[in-house]
Amino acid sequence: MKKSLLAAALIAPFLTGCVIAVSDGEAETHWAGKNLSSWETKNKNNREAISELAMDSSYQSVLTKLKTPDFTELLKKGDDVYQILFYVTHSVHSDGKTTKDECTPLVFKNDKLVGMGESALGMINN
Repeated sequence: MKKSLLAAALIAPFLTGCVIAVSDGEAETHWAGKNLSSWETKNKNNREAISELAMDSSYQSVLTKLKTPDFTELLKKGDDVYQILFYVTHSVHSDGKTTKDECTPLVFKNDKLVGMGESALGMINN
């Protein structure tokens, strides 16, 4: 019995280790039960805000409501100026990076909202 305790006492220092925990906050929110992670919350908030937009909303009012887009594009076709704002609304890749295929495009023609989604983008090309 004494030999076992002595052996355990001598071996114990060699069996310990150092644990360094590094976190970006994802684990805390992901395991917090009903709480959504920050990207899930952002996607949900963007979907809700986009669903409330009215056609002919001004470019500036949409920027005020939705804040900075994830991507933007600007082009001129004839006398018309098109601005496209891309807001992340769903996750396709679980890599932590936002890509355009995870975004909903909002299409503005001469500072007025004329459409949203892929079909609105197709309208510009025709």
